Amino acid sequence: MMSCGVDEAGRGPMFGPLVVGAVFCEDDSVLREIGVRDSKMLSPARRERMYDEIVSAAAHWCTVPISAEEIDSLMASKSLNAIELGMFAEAVSRYDADVVYADCPDVNTERFGRTMEAMLNGRRVVAAHKADALYPVVSAASIVAKVTRDRMLEDLGREFGVDVGSGYPSDAVTVAFIEKWIKDNGCAPKHTRTSWEPVRKMLSARKTTSLDEW
Repeated sequence: MMSCGVDEAGRGPMFGPLVVGAVFCEDDSVLREIGVRDSKMLSPARRERMYDEIVSAAAHWCTVPISAEEIDSLMASKSLNAIELGMFAEAVSRYDADVVYADCPDVNTERFGRTMEAMLNGRRVVAAHKADALYPVVSAASIVAKVTRDRMLEDLGREFGVDVGSGYPSDAVTVAFIEKWIKDNGCAPKHTRTSWEPVRKMLSARKTTSLDEW
């Protein structure tokens, strides 16, 4: 039986993409042997090693990224959960699977699962909170998504020629980068989610504060 796990990386950051990963396999014993677990519980170096093992062992795998600009545009008419649901469905639809295990962002797992099943023409979906800790195939998907996003952040850092951090509002490196860019340019840097509250506050402060007072 072909199973598919699907998870995201980068839901909360104010900078950089949101990436959904999907991993397909007939037997998750190979993933258990690799030692997959929730990507947040692994060091970056270990995630990188596991990524290579996962993509070699999986029957299929794929990623679906969406840029900060696309997120801002879509959030004018959709919730983040709805955006993520559409990305999940897109990733899972790439290959056939008998059952899909999804890490659910919605408080109502049954509603999320039913909606996703309808989008997948009735394909069975098991949606659960902390699915990346419950199902190895979802753990593998979380690692694929996380490593892909981390590599994309490294590319963005090279694009700007500075360390842009992880993109999260809790990351002082990211905050300092965006604040300095807004101070110097009067607008947020490319790849920033300007619909996010911390960024809106920075932009508002820039409008109401002179450069000397910043």
